[in-house]
Amino acid sequence: MGDEQHSVTSEVGRLRTVLLHRPGAELKRLTPRNSDYLLFDAIPWVDRAQEEHDAFAELLRAHDVEVLYVTELLQDVLEYGAARDQAIAEVVADARWGERLRAIVREYLTGLDPEDLAHTLIAGLAHEELRAGHGLVYRLMDRLDFIIDPLPGLLFTRDNSAWIGDRVALTSLAMPARRRESALTKLLYAHHPRFAGVRPVYDPSLEHVEGGDVLLLSPGVLAVGTGERTTPAGVERLARQVFEAGLAHVVLAVPIAQERATMHLDTICTMVDVDTVVMYPPVADSLTAYPVTWRDGDLHVAEPRPFLQAAAEAMAVDRLKVIDTGLDPVTAEREQWDDGNNTLAIAPRLAIAYERNTETNHHLEKAGIEILPISGSELGSGRGGPRCMSCPILRDPPP
Repeated sequence: MGDEQHSVTSEVGRLRTVLLHRPGAELKRLTPRNSDYLLFDAIPWVDRAQEEHDAFAELLRAHDVEVLYVTELLQDVLEYGAARDQAIAEVVADARWGERLRAIVREYLTGLDPEDLAHTLIAGLAHEELRAGHGLVYRLMDRLDFIIDPLPGLLFTRDNSAWIGDRVALTSLAMPARRRESALTKLLYAHHPRFAGVRPVYDPSLEHVEGGDVLLLSPGVLAVGTGERTTPAGVERLARQVFEAGLAHVVLAVPIAQERATMHLDTICTMVDVDTVVMYPPVADSLTAYPVTWRDGDLHVAEPRPFLQAAAEAMAVDRLKVIDTGLDPVTAEREQWDDGNNTLAIAPRLAIAYERNTETNHHLEKAGIEILPISGSELGSGRGGPRCMSCPILRDPPP
């Protein structure tokens, strides 16, 4: 272990290794009382969500993709004292607790074996589960509150880390309910033997950047959405980091108009071939990009241009082909909401998509893209599709 390859330079090169998180007990913590805070639109049927996710993973394996799981890697690293101490220290730093409760939680977590500790870090710790709890903070908490919040959003592994070339961007998640996800992912990359020697190119302590906003259009060309989750300051910082590391020569900063169905750039645009995107029609003509380059040791920001035009020029292709979501405005909006744009290419012209987006999938197939459909009736309750649920770690270079 430790000499495995890690490199991703495009969205469509043959996928070899991917990081997933199989949904578990953390989804069972969702209730009508907390689902908004934990960023889920509906309360999923967990057993069915697990069946759907298992089918997704099996489909990847059937196409020779190695599947790694967050929980298994986390259990591995918690065998190491330094990783275990770091994980506990980060959790007990919660300023809501006060000294008395902090000491009690630290003692509780220290007594758990690696499997139970991993479970608690992901599924959270409810007030009533901490039987040793006492003190003012504990007594004034609602009995239905969580002392350690669950992480149902961990299902979307793309958000908390994204590989750019042979470096990993450990992203900085904007929403408070999800910030511990980045800390857990950082723990994996820092301590697991499989990732020995990996150098991060971004850190969760920096300005907000989320992996769903980062598209690797082609080797050396990144598009980074900025809107609800990734801030302009985050795009600027990421651009500086990747330029200094020699990982890119153009970064396209792409402002995203915030609507209810929009969170990340990959909710409106993903790639299915080296020169083809599937895109939400209402933004295809209005989306703009600010080309950012590196000159004389500093960032140079050009005037905004239409996104498709700026992307094609940066990628050195005549034009980007566009496949629409749906056939009419109503269908397009519905299928965009259901992650019709959020496809995962596992090779050029071969992509995984939710089966329910029938019109979008029809358009893709008509354009010569082979679609591997998966069920997402429960997985989609957190508003994420196949791309959101997968963090590629190794892809072949694109043709």
